[in-house]
This record gives sequence, C-alpha cells and structure tokens, in this order.
Amino acid sequence: MKNILYIFSFFTLVLATSCTKDFEETNTNPNAPNTVQPSLLLRQVIYDFGENMSYEGFVAGDLLAQHRTALDFNLFDRHALKSPQLGGNPWPIFYTNLRDNEIILNQSRSTATFQVYEGPALILKAYMAAGLTDLFGDVPYFEAFNGIDLTVTPTYDTQEAIYLEEGGILDNLDKGIAAIENYNLSIPLEGDILFNGDLNAWIKFANSLKLKYLLRISSKIEVSEDIQNLYNEGLFISTTAENAIFNYTNTDPNSFRLAQLRVGDFNNFVLSKTMEEILSHLNDDRINTFFKPFENATSNQFNGLINGIDAASTSIVLADYSLGGSAFREDTSVLDANFMTSWEVYFILAEAATKGYISANAQELYETGIIQAFEYWQTELPASYLTGNAAFNAVGTTPLQQIITQKWIANLINGYEGWIEYNRTGFPEFNAISASLNNGLIPVRMPYPAEEEALNAENYNQAATATNGNDINFPVWWNEN
Repeated sequence: MKNILYIFSFFTLVLATSCTKDFEETNTNPNAPNTVQPSLLLRQVIYDFGENMSYEGFVAGDLLAQHRTALDFNLFDRHALKSPQLGGNPWPIFYTNLRDNEIILNQSRSTATFQVYEGPALILKAYMAAGLTDLFGDVPYFEAFNGIDLTVTPTYDTQEAIYLEEGGILDNLDKGIAAIENYNLSIPLEGDILFNGDLNAWIKFANSLKLKYLLRISSKIEVSEDIQNLYNEGLFISTTAENAIFNYTNTDPNSFRLAQLRVGDFNNFVLSKTMEEILSHLNDDRINTFFKPFENATSNQFNGLINGIDAASTSIVLADYSLGGSAFREDTSVLDANFMTSWEVYFILAEAATKGYISANAQELYETGIIQAFEYWQTELPASYLTGNAAFNAVGTTPLQQIITQKWIANLINGYEGWIEYNRTGFPEFNAISASLNNGLIPVRMPYPAEEEALNAENYNQAATATNGNDINFPVWWNEN
C-alpha cells in the first residue's frame, strides 16, 4: 500500500467554490481558486475525483455493470438513468475537477517555478476527459475548461474530436509525456498522492492510458503500430507496486465514503445474481473479498439478487442476500481509489494480442493479469484457477470473453468501467433486468443531466437531437457499428 493521504478541512475552505452542482458554476465560477498553490490543487483534484468516482462506482457503476443490485431507491438499477438517487450523476464530478485541473495547467505555463506540473496536469486532463466522453459521448470540452477565461455556455464537441484532435485525449497524453521528458529544473512535484512526485511513474501512467484508449477506439482507427510500439518500449505500468492508486484509511476523513454513511445506505446494495453466477462458475475466491455470506446461510454461502427489481411489489429479506465485504465498510484501509493498474494493462495487452494488434503471447499476458488482479484484491490465487473454468482456452468460451470477464471482475467499484467494457465487447453476458424501465435494453450511454437543459439550453438541444433525444440507448462514437 502506498500514498496514505490526509486531506484536512482547510482544503474544503480553500476550494469551497470548486464544489457545486450547477454546470454554469462548475465550469465558469468567477470565484474559482485560481491563486491556490498547484500542489494543493493537484492533491485536491486527485483525491476528489478518485473518492467521488469510487463512491459512484459502488452505488451506480456497479449497478450498471451488474456487480451489485439495489434493494430500494433503485430506479437507476432499473435503468431509469435520468432519475439518479443515491448516485448516478457523475457529470459535476468530471467538470469540477477538469476545471480545477485546468487551473494547474495554466499555472504551469505561466509561472516558471510551476513548470513541473504541466505534464501531470495534461495526463490527468486526458484521463478525466476520456472517462467523461466514454460515459456521455459528445460533451462540452474544448471551450469548457477555460479557467478564468469564462465560457458560460460551451458547445458540445464530438467524441471523435475529443479523442483525436489537437488538445484532445491522445494529444494531451503525448504532450504530457513530452513536458515531463523536457523538464530540466530541480523543483519537485508536490501534492502528488498517486506517485509521490515520481515523474517517470507519470510517464508509465500516460503510456498505460494510451494503450487503453487506443484499444477502446480500435474499431474506428488503425491502432496496431502504435500499440506495438508501446508494447515494445515497455514503459507502462507492469507491477502492482507501480499502480496509479491512492489508499483509503480506516478512519475519517479518508475512509471509503460507504463506511461513513448510515448502515441502511450500505445495506441497500447486495451481490448481483450476475456476479454470483460468474464467480461461482469460476470457483473464484474473490467472492469472499468482495462480499459476505448471507445471514440466513447454513454455511459459507453467497446469494445474489437479480438486478432491477420493482421494490414496490417485491418483498425482499435482506438476510437472504450477500452484502459487500468488510473492505467496503469495516476495514477500508485495504481499499484503493483506482486510476490505472498493472492487471488492467495486462488484460489490455492480452486483448490486443488476441486480436492481432501486437505480436505477443496472449495467454501469458492474460494469466499475468489474473495473478496481479488477485494480488491487487489481496486474495490468494487458487492453485487450479488458471487451468479450470478461468483458463484462457476453457471449453465453451473464447479467449476474448475470458479476458474481458476477468477485467470486469477486477473492476469492482472502479467507476463505470465494467459497464463501458460490456458495451464495447458484449462480455460478460448480463442477466435481464427484473423490472426494466428501459424496455429490457442495457443502456449504452449516460444521459446528459437535467441542469444542462436549463443552463446550456441551445447547445444541449443540439446534442440531445444528435443522440435521438438524449437517448441512453444511442451508442457513443467508438461503439457505433
């Protein structure tokens, strides 16, 4: 474990203007903290984004990915995504932190002593922008993070442009790496709770993100040469010690948020039937880490509930279903906010090798990903796991299905990654929603939030029209057939 952090209350006072639910204030607040030291802002951006998206991952992302099921307040679990309840509105999280990160970027370019922050700020901008557009599709981007140069009603940019144009995701990753490689001053990077100021680690993080995003858009552009070059260079996250994470503590204020909320909120989320079936089929011991045996069990048994029940007409006994494991409430010191990990990189490379994008041994990459995923979740790998139903060439499955299923399992609470990967690949197979409010369809994008229609109406209306009325079943650019 690394980088246990302590965010004191004065950060909240210093950065109070950065936390707002309204788009206009989130993107254009004239009181934005543009004079705060970049070290404080960097710490705040990393922590706020990681903490909020981990919470969102538990209460919303895990529902969409069918890791968990909500018992009540579950319109979101029934896929009424325009009705967020305990979670399900990540839009302001992205825009608040992208705006504050832009302040760091502006400071790095205007003040010589802050130059060291340029590379990490560009990499973080690419990381958060990718998460935003992968969830929503076309979004305000190029005009949306102007710092003190206010743009109240930014236009929506296409996902293709956000990925591929100058100033977009891939370009910012390249520029971030270049800024770090060209940095020749001795002033250290402070406030870095991911890598403790290690600039080489930021380069590996950026290259790992390039692998991820190139693979994600591989149905739209030719990516083989770029991925092969990155693989040959080997400058990516490859060990658990190099993971882009920060650790939660076991006490306030830095314990996982579900540990701080009332027990009724935590108990609203139980093991999904989909997750139970897949982990049981694989004889996967991580079920003991992720969940608890249900209270009414006669032995060490786990029971999941189908997603999207109609809580008004379905009687549920909590003791009949498995709650989240102790890592999510009783002992959050073993839990991380996950930006990028070695196991994800190996699954990315395994998929690239399986599809012929790189020349490499896909099975070895896959098995390394599994080994490191078990290590990440602090669970002992069963001796027969790699030769049983989780084997790369297991009967009745395909290597691609095995790779994505393993990535899906390990991505528990990691934002909305499991759902995004399901939409990209169709794996693993999801169960039908019990009482769907989306005509039985699995949504493929998040809807623009209601405040956008009120605060950025003209641009919102154009974007809504382009997505068939802000339809959650309208695919994002890289997911179009």
